[in-house]
Amino acid sequence: MTRPAEIEVLRAGPLTTVQDLGRPGWAHLGVPRSGALDPAALRLANRLVGNPERAAGLEITLTGCVLRLTRATTVAVTGAEVPVRAGDRPGDAGRPLTVPAGTVLRIGPASRGVRSWLAVAGGIDVPPVLGSRATDTLSGLGPPPLRDGDRLPLGEPLGEPAPVDLTVSTAPPPEVHLTLRPGPRDDWFTPTALDRLLGTAYTVSPVSNRVGARLAGAPLPRAVAGELPSEGIVLGAVQVPADGQPLIFLADHPTTGGYPVIGVVADVTPLAQARPGTTVRFHGPQR
Repeated sequence: MTRPAEIEVLRAGPLTTVQDLGRPGWAHLGVPRSGALDPAALRLANRLVGNPERAAGLEITLTGCVLRLTRATTVAVTGAEVPVRAGDRPGDAGRPLTVPAGTVLRIGPASRGVRSWLAVAGGIDVPPVLGSRATDTLSGLGPPPLRDGDRLPLGEPLGEPAPVDLTVSTAPPPEVHLTLRPGPRDDWFTPTALDRLLGTAYTVSPVSNRVGARLAGAPLPRAVAGELPSEGIVLGAVQVPADGQPLIFLADHPTTGGYPVIGVVADVTPLAQARPGTTVRFHGPQR
């Protein structure tokens, strides 16, 4: 009996998860979108290996991972600046890389940025949950984060790898600039709070994760004391807990929350590559 093609996880790293484009449309049932923190990077990796853009790949965090593929295939890595090796052969991020069966694939530590996305021809064929194979680290939907020794099934390739003559580096910027739309609870804060949020720099806290990016900086004073009944939370919502430090919700965010939301960030993608200590600045939508 022929064994199905698989990825064998030799070293999972601190957080490697299966991600696709997530579960849009289920928030009314308490299910967030989840999916790759940088959907464009995953789409690119999939196009490079001939996959549909929605195919599942791996999201790899900071220190990399080591894998073995049991089938000869094509892979591509996008996102953070990382070294890639297939056996003894170095490869380039942002290009298709042919990998013979049994080869050990090493995705090294990120020299810039935080997260990389690995696509494999045919995609990762774990069972979908609510239409997605993505790992949601908060709710537990989808496969759990990878551990050493895990084996992941691969699907059948559907297309040819893309011809690539030039790789364009997209190094993360030294500062993250985010567009903020005030509300829906900006009236729970003093005018000073919004001035501070839009006029001072914040830094990314080390306790940030796929649920949210916690920021440190000037605290945001409340105008309304008291409790707010839990209400809906969307991707990019900037919630302010009792300590006054803003928290930006990312792909695995809860769908309800009880702290007031001072504003909503239009695009959280730049935070996918923001290391702890990275400066974050907000500006209004009129800029």
